[in-house]
Amino acid sequence: MRVTKSGWLNTKRVYAAEKKAAMQGGDDGNSGIVWKLILSYDGTDFHGWQVQPGWPTIQGLLADAVSSVTGERVLPQGSGRTDAGVHAWGQVASFSLRAAIPAENLARALNRILPAAIRILSAEHAPEGFHARHSAVGKVYQYRIFRGEVCSPFLSRYVTAFRWPLDLEAMQVAAKMILGEHDFTSFAASDPDRSARIADEDAGQDESHTVEEKCAAPGCSNIRRIETSQWTRESVLPLPGTLGTMLIGPRADVGDDSTASAAGEMLTYTVCGNGFLHHMVRNLVGTFIEVGRGRMTAAEIPRIIESRNRAMAGPTAAARGLCLMKVLY
Repeated sequence: MRVTKSGWLNTKRVYAAEKKAAMQGGDDGNSGIVWKLILSYDGTDFHGWQVQPGWPTIQGLLADAVSSVTGERVLPQGSGRTDAGVHAWGQVASFSLRAAIPAENLARALNRILPAAIRILSAEHAPEGFHARHSAVGKVYQYRIFRGEVCSPFLSRYVTAFRWPLDLEAMQVAAKMILGEHDFTSFAASDPDRSARIADEDAGQDESHTVEEKCAAPGCSNIRRIETSQWTRESVLPLPGTLGTMLIGPRADVGDDSTASAAGEMLTYTVCGNGFLHHMVRNLVGTFIEVGRGRMTAAEIPRIIESRNRAMAGPTAAARGLCLMKVLY
């Protein structure tokens, strides 16, 4: 959905108000107990992580839940902002509270209030100065593609269904081409408001940032370092006697494209890096799919990177197949 200029200005006002309330609630890192939450969520029905006026978001609902439990208004800071429809297996959030509450009680109380699609996996006290985003040194994402005639409704919210043939060996070669440190401008969506958002969030914070924050600042490059970039393939098997629930069995081969099982197969892209640009993983996956369909070649990837031109890369893959798996500290 397109956001108008007036809509974005309204969002900024609401966000600034939330930030002020959060600072008053001990989220300035200088008072109270610093908390670290690990949470998992199905992003299908939410408009991403970041609070937005009039829309359900993970950050907004978590802030409301913390307020209901503790009476303190904070704005939980996530390790990153997942987009609308993107999921998380291991998102991390941090905030400070003045109230003394046992960790297990906080997690239990928040889960009672939050919708079932958002679960707190753990809550713990963090060292002074810990910040979910600033302290992170890397993230792991996975993107899943289902290949088969019919995608089970028990999978469809978390995968992108793709029936056409794909050369998985070529996709694997293309994935290896992005390893190392590169300028990933060609795989970044336009995000003209990122500087304003960073400034809003970092008001009153310490000036030391990770590579991800520094690269997001005005005038800085889009250089990131990728440590892992690979595809794997697994068989998807139906559970007998059920209404289509699926099991996934490992397959070691990622070579020639072979006939899928009766139910289908899952292609999973795993990428680990010190930071990711807006839509970067989804744009990488869209490009790799183009390679798999024969519309591009793996040999073109270095040239696409060097061009620093978004038009040279492939389309943006659908949000539902992407999941933030883990944040590294």
